[in-house]
Amino acid sequence: MSAPERLASDIVGLTSNPAISRRGFMTATAAATAGYTLAAGPVRAQVITTDTTGLVAEDGKAKVADGEMPLYFAKPSDAQNPPVILVAMEIFGLHQYIKDVTRRLAKLGAFAVAPDYYFRNGDLAKVSEIGQLMPLVNAKPDAELIADLDATVAWAKSQGGDTNRIGIIGYCRGGRTVWIYCANNSNVRAGVAFYGSLVDPAGQKAIWPKSPMELAAQMKAPVLGLYGQADQGIPVTQVESMRAALEVAGKPATFKIYPEAPHGFHADYRPSYRKEAAEDAWRQMTAWFKQYKVLS
Repeated sequence: MSAPERLASDIVGLTSNPAISRRGFMTATAAATAGYTLAAGPVRAQVITTDTTGLVAEDGKAKVADGEMPLYFAKPSDAQNPPVILVAMEIFGLHQYIKDVTRRLAKLGAFAVAPDYYFRNGDLAKVSEIGQLMPLVNAKPDAELIADLDATVAWAKSQGGDTNRIGIIGYCRGGRTVWIYCANNSNVRAGVAFYGSLVDPAGQKAIWPKSPMELAAQMKAPVLGLYGQADQGIPVTQVESMRAALEVAGKPATFKIYPEAPHGFHADYRPSYRKEAAEDAWRQMTAWFKQYKVLS
């Protein structure tokens, strides 16, 4: 059995980066102090840091069926009824990169919320080995994931967010989450999936009933898919198959494949970061949310 059949394709992509020199990267102590996960490998010294000027950016908690789910949110301090954009994280938990993305979205005028839907297994951002993370994140049932995202939307509404304008953005495993949620919530206006896996590994049907590919005909919101040509876990042929499935189903979607970009090309804290592709993808994402009236 090949690696993509044994493992989720996003994890294959994450672990396929070549060995690198440690020059230009933070020490493990500095990275942990700055709030970055250590499970993803060395953290770049030149990470993007978004300030909170003009924002309210805080931790919060949303009620879920079995307790309270931690979250991080950011919104313009003077906004009235801002649109809600959910931020679906990678497998690494709610660490500084995801929080910074949340602040970047708030600078665009959104009430951006990143729920820590893996909280039942502890703070994954503090787990230092990817091998320890895999069984935890792979055990997350889609039904529970969808319920957690619904609870996040309800919390955002209670805090003044405009849930008539819901968007969702996600990276890596969070990119898969974008596809899953857009197939299950008709209130979402648009989604943006950064290198989200499209085909699930064998043996996951009990908790992941349908892969994004199998849900193509059920998409309820238009999705922008942003993928890397050099992604070792998600081949271009798979992306093209998803494009074709959506076209056959008459579902609106757009894909952009970045030449030579690996998995994780937007993750500015990782060696996989590709500045040109990341900046263009952010522009594409912004335009997509404006096109579908999530952002003004």
